[in-house]
Amino acid sequence: MERLSGRVRGAIILGLDAVITATSFWLALNLRFDFALPEETRRALAVNLLLLILCRLAANAYYRLHRWSFRFSSLTDGARLGAAVVFGTGLFALAVYLLAIDVRLGFERPPRSVIVIEPLLSALLMAAVRFGPRLALSYRGDVRRARERLLALAGGRLPRLGRRRAAQVERTLIVGAGAAGELLVRDLIQRSDHRLEVVGFVDDNPRKLGHIVCGRGVLGRIADLPQLVARYGVEKIVIAIPGLPAQRVRQILSSCATLHVRFKTLPGAYRYQESQPAPAMLQDLAPEDLLEREAVALDGRASAGQVSGRTQLVTGAAGSIGSEVCAQLLALGSRRLVMVDVDESGLYLARRHFLAAYPEAMVAAEVADVRDAARIEALFARYRPNDVFHAAARKHVPLMEGAPCEAIKVNVQGTRVVAAAAEHFVAERFVFMSTDKAVRPTSVMGASKRLGELYVRQMAANGAGTRFSVVRFGNVLGSTGSVVELFRAQIAAGGPVTVTHPDVRRFFMTIPEAVGLVLGAAYGDYGQLCVLEMGEPMRILDLARHMITMSGQVPDLDVPIEIIGLRPGEKLFEELLDDDERVVARVERKVQVVEGPPPPADLERQLDRLVQAAVVEDAESVLALLRQLVPSYRTPTLASGSGKVHLDDDQLDGMPVM
Repeated sequence: MERLSGRVRGAIILGLDAVITATSFWLALNLRFDFALPEETRRALAVNLLLLILCRLAANAYYRLHRWSFRFSSLTDGARLGAAVVFGTGLFALAVYLLAIDVRLGFERPPRSVIVIEPLLSALLMAAVRFGPRLALSYRGDVRRARERLLALAGGRLPRLGRRRAAQVERTLIVGAGAAGELLVRDLIQRSDHRLEVVGFVDDNPRKLGHIVCGRGVLGRIADLPQLVARYGVEKIVIAIPGLPAQRVRQILSSCATLHVRFKTLPGAYRYQESQPAPAMLQDLAPEDLLEREAVALDGRASAGQVSGRTQLVTGAAGSIGSEVCAQLLALGSRRLVMVDVDESGLYLARRHFLAAYPEAMVAAEVADVRDAARIEALFARYRPNDVFHAAARKHVPLMEGAPCEAIKVNVQGTRVVAAAAEHFVAERFVFMSTDKAVRPTSVMGASKRLGELYVRQMAANGAGTRFSVVRFGNVLGSTGSVVELFRAQIAAGGPVTVTHPDVRRFFMTIPEAVGLVLGAAYGDYGQLCVLEMGEPMRILDLARHMITMSGQVPDLDVPIEIIGLRPGEKLFEELLDDDERVVARVERKVQVVEGPPPPADLERQLDRLVQAAVVEDAESVLALLRQLVPSYRTPTLASGSGKVHLDDDQLDGMPVM
């Protein structure tokens, strides 16, 4: 009936209501007279029935009961049905008893007891017709399973068909018997384009234990998951508690680490999204769900007016952070976006994607090396950018330990070239993206980024027309070459998953958070150095174990974990602030504005010496000068018995920043 046109469907429903009204009235009369109707009542039956049907249909049409959704009917609709029945009965009683239509037309009014009995019967039958289809849908799976059990007992060909159908479903437990979990199960019941068979809920609310929600029981607490998974043969767990703390998510994963179950989760705004069916909206549990803190969403509305109608230039635009900066700038209304990168293939693909997503935008792709001063100045002269976002960098820690001169040429000299061009062509803003590895660095990459920070802060202190700022953040989940991507590839290959050291811990943030911090620092004019308050660091070994569990496999059994030793330049623990730095303000919830000691007065001259040594590939001089310029730069040391230093620098750094 849902597929019929609105008018035809409404007419059929009102026709059914008329039949129900007539049946209920006839039954009420017979109940009143013990199925022996007097002659006077028989003669008045047709007139009374016609008048009642007219009143009933008028009330039902007024309450729009002919526009009923059989699949999505709710308690509110039930209240609407009850009101319509009372209203229709009231109209009939008013016509017969107050307006005395029976006297004027010469027929006998029905007994008062019939006026009471008939609406009860009508309401019961109308509710059965309207709510019956939904009730049948909710128990369709249970009926099918009962039928298959009966067929299995009978033997023969049909049981094999039943077993084959049963093998196609995934027995599922829902974590959370609240509003989101209830809506999810209702959506799953009403659709057949999925394989999920919900066996029940788990919830820590003691008042919900043992209750029935959408025909499924609340089987226990979250701590009971391992036993329930084994008892009911569960293959998938769906977390349906919006905003469930990361600590609880990690506890769930740890408790199920020895079980072969997969995990899904609902988007935070699931209750308010109607554009997609529930099965399509279920998401894989992601590493972001394991973060100690809530994701920081910076207010993009504040910068939208400043971005719109301006020209922005982004270096490293083909990388994961640079491309996300481009995407958010275009979403905020950038008039002209200049994408600069040495990776021509990545640049070409990124530009095509943005032109398809924002056909009205002017997007230029320029292949350039940030070390090439003439090329960079030519681009600034051509486009005259208002805002510059410098994301280009050499970022992989082990690789840069073997190529310190390359790190200096890109991370130091490249930064000087782009910053100088921004100042010369009077760009309004310049934002340098740095890393927590620049704090007490133990690697060439971290030391080179520290020098980039010092240079940009010196430019800011000079009081030029350009606002210079530094944004320092931790490891970015899902960026190119990140530990998450490495672990995913290793898990897909069956392992081993390689962890450098069992005690390695890292701060993590999401790509949108990192870019939100960049844009907030750029257009908020907070200060020279901004750092995101990132909560507690996560142990990389725990991340590896949780990711294996999320894939439906058992750590150390299905997928082995191998400790390979720290790599050159790698720390056990990262830090966000140096000893001589202090937080002077907090803005946008968790963005810290930091002040530190001023850069050395002769920084420019010393950087010239460092770059000259790098240009002639004098690695020994580069390292010696780094130690002079960055006194906190030191090689990593390990406590006794903590492990070895792994010297294979062909592997990508597990925790890159940009």
